[in-house]
Amino acid sequence: MATASEKIDKNTIVAEPANTTEGDGYNPDTKMQETAKGAASKAEARPATAKGTAKDGKYEGLSPETLVGLYRTMYLSRRIDDKEIQLKGQNKIFFQISGAGHEAMLVGAALAMKPAYDWFFPYYRDRALMLGLGMTAQEMLYSAVGAEADPNSHGRQMPSHWGKKELNVPSQSSCTGSQALHSVGAAEASYRASLVKDLQDKIVGYKGDEVVYMSVGDGTTSEGEWWEALNTASNLKLPVIFVVEDNGYAISTPVEVGTAGGDVSKLVAGFPDLYIQNVDGTDPIASYAAFKRAVEYCRERKGPAFIRGKVIRPYSHSLSDDEKLYRPEEERQAEAAIDPITTFAEFLMSEGIASSEALEELRKSVDAEVNAAADIAVETPQPAPETALRNVYSPDVDPTDRQLFDTESGAELSGNAGTMVDLINRCMHEEMERDERIVVFGEDVADASREEYLDVVKGKGGVFKVTANLQRKFGSARVFNSPLAEANIIGRAVGMAIRGLKPVVEIQFFDYIFPAFHQIRNEVAVTRWRSDGDTKCPLVMRVPVGGYLKGGAVYHSQSGTTLFSHTPGLMIAYPSNALDANGLLRTAIRCDDPVMFLEHKHLYRQVYNKSQYPSNEFLIPFGKARTVREGSDISIITFGALVERSNQAAKRLEQQGISVEIIDLRTLVPYDWEAIAATVKKTSRVIVAHEDSMSFGYGAEIAARISDELFEYLDAPVRRVAATDTFVGYAPQLEDFILPQSEDVEKAVQELMKY
Repeated sequence: MATASEKIDKNTIVAEPANTTEGDGYNPDTKMQETAKGAASKAEARPATAKGTAKDGKYEGLSPETLVGLYRTMYLSRRIDDKEIQLKGQNKIFFQISGAGHEAMLVGAALAMKPAYDWFFPYYRDRALMLGLGMTAQEMLYSAVGAEADPNSHGRQMPSHWGKKELNVPSQSSCTGSQALHSVGAAEASYRASLVKDLQDKIVGYKGDEVVYMSVGDGTTSEGEWWEALNTASNLKLPVIFVVEDNGYAISTPVEVGTAGGDVSKLVAGFPDLYIQNVDGTDPIASYAAFKRAVEYCRERKGPAFIRGKVIRPYSHSLSDDEKLYRPEEERQAEAAIDPITTFAEFLMSEGIASSEALEELRKSVDAEVNAAADIAVETPQPAPETALRNVYSPDVDPTDRQLFDTESGAELSGNAGTMVDLINRCMHEEMERDERIVVFGEDVADASREEYLDVVKGKGGVFKVTANLQRKFGSARVFNSPLAEANIIGRAVGMAIRGLKPVVEIQFFDYIFPAFHQIRNEVAVTRWRSDGDTKCPLVMRVPVGGYLKGGAVYHSQSGTTLFSHTPGLMIAYPSNALDANGLLRTAIRCDDPVMFLEHKHLYRQVYNKSQYPSNEFLIPFGKARTVREGSDISIITFGALVERSNQAAKRLEQQGISVEIIDLRTLVPYDWEAIAATVKKTSRVIVAHEDSMSFGYGAEIAARISDELFEYLDAPVRRVAATDTFVGYAPQLEDFILPQSEDVEKAVQELMKY
């Protein structure tokens, strides 16, 4: 970390320890009393220049060297933007989005916080923040050219998608606001560790007073997940600083169009324990002061903080945008007059902190640094094409490894036979006992959120009782209810997993997973790949799924497996019986990748799929199918509820002289291709049966691969049995018609045997 004593011609000053005395403007009794209204009135009373604020606050205790260092970082940020724009015009880079106009606010933030100590979830305008934290111009220009040396994504993401493990900056995506819930989860990991002392040495970067920074533009405050994050942070008093860099536009949409009243700070004023400040974001000293107060508030665990900085956007949204189409020249000139690169340089000279000659030498030094870095970057190689296949899944833990994850053969079972619910519950008890990092949360998963009731009530433990008694055994710090908000569940789990916890979360019904689809598809599944392994978020998503419920209807009967099996980076397990559920869930929890664990509601308490209990080391590897029934005439490849329906059909077909082999895939991603190939070669006829709709379904992929790679072994076309291309109806006879029945399987076999 650089200090104020460093000379101005050295690399960017990254931080200075914050002074927290009353003389520096810090009031230890201040909680959330500086409301949006109060802060706004103060801002109006203050001259909107760096000079005025600095005089009033005596530079907030910052030394002349540090003030010049702030200017250097601001200027460096702007010149990197300018260089990237030049390179884009020369077709040497492929995209550019700038942080111009936001520099002053961001250098203040970086100065008030601690790189590699605090945690940061920035957005694409935060170039100056990243420079202040310690990222270099060279590294940024590596990103611009798509070089493998780029520390943000190693050539996999657009430039300005920040991430650097060494600075506690997890990989960020293009999705505006999705990181808000991640920041809450990252702060929550520290909070949970403060409640469970044994967790403290297991949480990545646990200090006890670390603060989490999360920033968005004004447009992103319209995203629902941002509000969900504020709600949870305020509810748990988490140390998150919510930063809104308000430049007045979401691409071309003015702030007053997207935000009621045009000032989001007024809309958040009702959140309890939220310390709210407005600041002139073109003033680095005022910004530093605001962040210093916010950081101190969060370090003392008084609650979250909120800072809205009014900044400018002197360049278009990106090089794919032309702001002249929607912003008149008069407005653009008015912003140019308060450009912090200009106004702060004037302040330094007028205050006698730096001469014009010294600043000119500084600018020449920065220009030379940027030019040299650009020259190196354009000659730096992009990643080799074949590296695209790297880090889709963990290179360290392979759940398909049968040497490590297969204890199925000869497993000893004991006790009375239990249902799938029983054996899943037992597995979670055993795994939570084994690994203190596991946290379980979701809607209604706790026994009773009001702990004082636990002595007088039986407890909920999930709508299907799968998580019963986990809270009683392991406490409310590790087993707890979430808001009724699916994205909240998954997004927080991402942040916790990044910090080293192992979330095992529940989405109450598959039908309601779609508010979380954005998090699952664009964050959970892609985090490892987009960072080329620098950031990961291993977690388990337990999801009750499927129909055959008699009354489940449209919104309690969906399968939808194709949507998620078509998502690289996500593993999917789908057990059909109690014993498999126990072994597969244990593997999922010990896996180093995100796993969707589908639990068929109809199978939860069936008598035919019960099992005695295995040991606490019972593991079934992913990608290992189970032969349910040996046969010689035709093969049925299936999973979930169709396993038993296919078995029923096979018993009737046996009476007709047809020998059916049934393969239960057990995991959909990855699946056991060797088992499929073996059964196809054995019988030469194959049916793929699944509960989801026929068209564009999971079975089509299996059927296509069989036709492509095993065509010479086939004596008949590959046939599929699946649901109709509709939704599931409420009336029982409608449901029976829509969902595949054993009779449908039987009929398909009979027809295929005619070949």
